[in-house]
Amino acid sequence: MNDVSLINPKKDILIIDDTADNLRVLSAILIREGYNVRKALNWQMALTACQTILPDLILLDIMMPEIDGYEVCHRLKNWHKTTDIPVIFVSALDDVFDKVKAFRVGGVDYITKPFEFEEVLVRVQNQIALREARLEVVKLNAELEERVKKRTQELEQAMQQLQVEIHSRRELQGKLLDIALHDSLTGLPNRVLFIRQLERALKHAKQDTNYQFAVLFLDCDRFKVINDSLGHFVGDELLIAIARRIQALLSPFDTLARFGGDEFAILLENITGLNMAIDVAEAVLKKLSLAFKLSRYEVFMNASIGISWGNNNYEKAEYLLRDADTAMYRAKSSGRAQYHVFDPDMHFKAIQILELENDLRRAVEREEFLIYYQPIISLATGKIAGFEALVRWQHPTKGMIPPTEFIPAAEEIGLIYTLNIWIFKTALKQLKIWQKHSAFLENITININLSARLFSYPDFGAVVDNIIAETQVNPSYVELEITESVIMENNDIVRGILQQLKQKKFKLVIDDFGTGYSSLSYLHSFPLNALKIDKSFVKRMQDNQENMGLVPAMIGISHSMGMLTIAEGVETQEQLAQLRTLNCDLAQGFLFSQPLKQELVLDFIASNPQW
Repeated sequence: MNDVSLINPKKDILIIDDTADNLRVLSAILIREGYNVRKALNWQMALTACQTILPDLILLDIMMPEIDGYEVCHRLKNWHKTTDIPVIFVSALDDVFDKVKAFRVGGVDYITKPFEFEEVLVRVQNQIALREARLEVVKLNAELEERVKKRTQELEQAMQQLQVEIHSRRELQGKLLDIALHDSLTGLPNRVLFIRQLERALKHAKQDTNYQFAVLFLDCDRFKVINDSLGHFVGDELLIAIARRIQALLSPFDTLARFGGDEFAILLENITGLNMAIDVAEAVLKKLSLAFKLSRYEVFMNASIGISWGNNNYEKAEYLLRDADTAMYRAKSSGRAQYHVFDPDMHFKAIQILELENDLRRAVEREEFLIYYQPIISLATGKIAGFEALVRWQHPTKGMIPPTEFIPAAEEIGLIYTLNIWIFKTALKQLKIWQKHSAFLENITININLSARLFSYPDFGAVVDNIIAETQVNPSYVELEITESVIMENNDIVRGILQQLKQKKFKLVIDDFGTGYSSLSYLHSFPLNALKIDKSFVKRMQDNQENMGLVPAMIGISHSMGMLTIAEGVETQEQLAQLRTLNCDLAQGFLFSQPLKQELVLDFIASNPQW
């Protein structure tokens, strides 16, 4: 048995029964279990006992003279002091009807005589525990109510204090909203407020077909030069002056916003047509072309403007801005200090470029690239001297894509390093395979183009070493072609990398010579082995038979510096004869061969072509 006395010390139990033996037996059992037991033979004694001390539990017999147990329970439940005291009926009546009636008048349990002592104790213990739990809940509810009352008073006081602060907070909110919607430097609306205005204008246009508007997106040309040379303070002063000049040209119905940096946007409302927007753009360009007399400097500034017509077919205001921005970049690429009106074809081309970039990222992962090899011919012997490795993109749906379309995109999005290293490694692996073949001539070299971006990677030299170690190719059979932009940078890092490549026995070739801005003094200071004459000069040589353009001078410069000369783009026998007359060393072009797939190279060599 459980020691109830330790759990519920001296819980009071009232037994109401007209049979003394029952009282004695139940009393003995419960007292032994640690309960305080009182006895009553009838209703009057029970009432007196409850008025003296309220019991924790009542055991009630049904069959009693004068007032039976049902009526006693009914009276107890109707008296407010005893209504919550649990009553367990103890009776010899075992009919379902009797039990239902007992529960209906308020009994919580029913024990049938003759009873088992263990059952009595368990049921008593359960009801005592339930009563304690209920009392605890009542107590907790009372405490909670008190805390709620106290908290309510505190909240009322806080609400009073909050009401005092609401007005000042609203004022501060208004100021913060104004700050959030305006540019802190110029005081103009910012991008967020401009888009709200633009959304309102677009909604107006959808509701009223006579309402017309346009968006102008403006970007200052070469503003960074002002910031870098004269400082950000002067740059900020210039931006404020630009904002004032543009604002002076607009009507009160128009919105001028600064988007950050040197970008501005203009919303022209209630205009009569596109020509009115063009007139505003021309007026802005003309006004901005005048000198800005700042506090310490006089500076000049131009801008490029994109115009997007407020077509009510637009679904979102952001699309209008996007198209105006696209038109602005077209104006900038057309020579700056101009305006350009957006047309849908421009967006289509922008989407194509984006798709190309996305496909290009996947192409690098999936290795969709191929290397073709174009022969380089020795003009002294008329035989093959080498091959130039030329990358091609085998697009899964668009077919073969030439490098002129994807190399600039790879450089723009930062994939050129990965792609160029892949070309380098793949070409050297292929060279090693060919060198093991008997048909492959011993002194044939491989020319590989290196992007200027590679020289900005500090680990480039180590990567080259790893590829050489992996492929076991002798670098003296590899000629690396670099553009003039690499030479023109003339910084210590580039110079150091080129010197390292030279020391590893690579040959260095300056590619597309004549198309950039090479300085001869720069050429003298770099360890170059050859100059490659761009095909545009070779083509002009045939068109200008008398002096053959600049090709003789280029060959002379190359030989005077101890370098070989390679002419690319040779397509006719006449060009070949002229180059031989000028003592050009090497040549490549369609006259000799189209770029070849790698599986055709050995057959081409085995055919022993002679020019």
